[in-house]
Amino acid sequence: MRKRRSKFNWVEYLLLVAGLAAVDYYIWSVVETNYFQIRSERAFDQESRSPRPAEGGKTRRHVVRKGDVVGRLVILRLHVRVMVREGDDEGTLHVAAGHIPSTALPGDQGNVGFAAHRDTFFRPLRNIKANDRILVSTLDGDYEYQVNSTEIVSPSDVSVLKASSTKELTLVTCYPFYYIGSAPKRFIVHAVQISANPKEPVEKAQVAD
Repeated sequence: MRKRRSKFNWVEYLLLVAGLAAVDYYIWSVVETNYFQIRSERAFDQESRSPRPAEGGKTRRHVVRKGDVVGRLVILRLHVRVMVREGDDEGTLHVAAGHIPSTALPGDQGNVGFAAHRDTFFRPLRNIKANDRILVSTLDGDYEYQVNSTEIVSPSDVSVLKASSTKELTLVTCYPFYYIGSAPKRFIVHAVQISANPKEPVEKAQVAD
C-alpha cells in the first residue's frame, strides 16, 4: 500500500512539473512575441518619420531581406494590428505575420501574400467580411485594400498565390480556426488595392558654386 502511494506521488510530481513547464513555455512565447511586436513597431514608426532621400530624381525603394520588417497590417473593424516580417518560416510566424517570399511586395504590381497563425494574429479573420478594409503600411508608403472574397482550400492549393496583373492582397491562415492539432485546410482572404499613398523622396539640396 505504501509503495503504491509512493508511486502515485511520483506520478503527481511529474505531472506537476510537466504542467509548470508548459505554462512557463506559453508565458515565454507570449512575452517574446509581444516584445518583438512592440520593438519592431517603434523602430518602424521612427524610420517612417525620417526623411527619405532620392537618387537621381527617382524614388529609392527599401530593399527587403529575409527577417526584415516589411511593414504593418491593420484591419480596424477586427482590431487586427500586426507587424509583418519577411519570410514564412516557423520562427517568423511565431512572432509576426509573414510576407510569403515568392509573392509581390505591397505597392508593386501583382499578388501580395501574407501568412500568420490562426491561433494568434489571424484568429480574428474568422469574422472578416466582404468590403472590409485592410491597411498595409511600409517604409515606401501606405496601401489600402478592400476584401472581395474568402475561400477554404487544401494546403496543396498554391493557386491562391498565383501572380496577378492587378494589385492584390492574399491573407493565408490555417482552418478550422479552433481545430486541435495540425489543421487540414487553409482559410484565404482575397482583397484588391483601392488606394495608395507612396512616400515621396526628399531631393538633396544642391550646393551653389
